[in-house]
Amino acid sequence: MKLVRHGAPGAERAGLIDSSGRLRDLGATVGDWSHSTLTPESLAKVTALDPVGLPILPQGTRLGAPVHRPGKIVGCALTYGKHAAEAGLDPPEEPMFMLTAASAINGPEDAVMMPRGGTQLDWEAELAVVFCRAGCNIPVASAMDYVAGFCVGNDVSERVFQLERGTQWTKGKSADTLKPLGPWLVTPDEVGDPNALAISLRVNGEIMQESNTSDMMYSIAELISIISNYVSWQPGDILMTGTPPGVGYGMKPPRYLKVGDIMEAQIEKLGSQRNVISEYAPRYPSLS
Repeated sequence: MKLVRHGAPGAERAGLIDSSGRLRDLGATVGDWSHSTLTPESLAKVTALDPVGLPILPQGTRLGAPVHRPGKIVGCALTYGKHAAEAGLDPPEEPMFMLTAASAINGPEDAVMMPRGGTQLDWEAELAVVFCRAGCNIPVASAMDYVAGFCVGNDVSERVFQLERGTQWTKGKSADTLKPLGPWLVTPDEVGDPNALAISLRVNGEIMQESNTSDMMYSIAELISIISNYVSWQPGDILMTGTPPGVGYGMKPPRYLKVGDIMEAQIEKLGSQRNVISEYAPRYPSLS
């Protein structure tokens, strides 16, 4: 299945893409895709539906990120050896990860804002994993049983915030709009081996990243298992599995995004997203 969230920002509803590529509403069955509905029971209920009976939505309907406000986003770093090399870093002995604010999540076609004071905004195409079960200390052999599905992610990063302001990588990852996800969440039965997917990213039509998830130093099951020894996974949580080589930071000289640039991230079987870089505009009013 391809699961989506559709509608205006802040008012999205659950939906799916049928076998003919049409967007259909699931609001009468599942209100939204979130920690409370991304469960094996809800997924089984939707699988049993006949999509023909679901309302068809107009072409051009906005899609939001396929998960509503997860409990946490766990981002992995340096999972591709060639990416570690371009950053001038040794691959870690076990997966390196950080937490990212859920408020950074953005839709697959929405604008990505330049953070206030940002000067080195960078792209990172990534395979994102979404969970449907709670678990900790998960064996590798059963790790995929916890997965609701996979989607395209772009771990957009402000490198000055990330690398020069107190070495807290979360600072460079968490500004509003920096985590576009989607267009849809694809269930494991349609994906097959998640470590065998072509992944790429273009900026203004120019290929910057072109790789395959088979180049990762860990399987997706290993990442899920190892990280579960430190934090528990919960339904709706998101794992960003790391980016392949080709980021702007690794170029000589480095190359960063500017207002008006267009990023297009794509992963085999999972679709593509398109995001324009926009000027900073605060989402929430200041009380000062």
